[in-house]
Amino acid sequence: MATLGGYLNKKVLIVTADSRILVGTLAACDQNTNLVLSNAKERHIRTPDDSEPSVEVDIGLYLVRGDNVCSIGLVDEALDDSINWSEVKGSVIGGIKHI
Repeated sequence: MATLGGYLNKKVLIVTADSRILVGTLAACDQNTNLVLSNAKERHIRTPDDSEPSVEVDIGLYLVRGDNVCSIGLVDEALDDSINWSEVKGSVIGGIKHI
């Protein structure tokens, strides 16, 4: 059985079922993949045709229900800190379709 215990107290990036991108320190998790992030931020990445800059919104302590987690991964902190997120552009990530 896979476990997220090795990710505790490390910076992670989560993509949610509704296409949100969350970054923060994994403070807690359980067997249902419910996740608690501390120092969390939500990244709003704009499309290339959007003149507005991309933004990171501080959301603090944040709980993500396990059934809303699409993926989670460790973040290379040095690389992440070197990126100017306001200049990043990208395609929209589609959400999950339940049938």
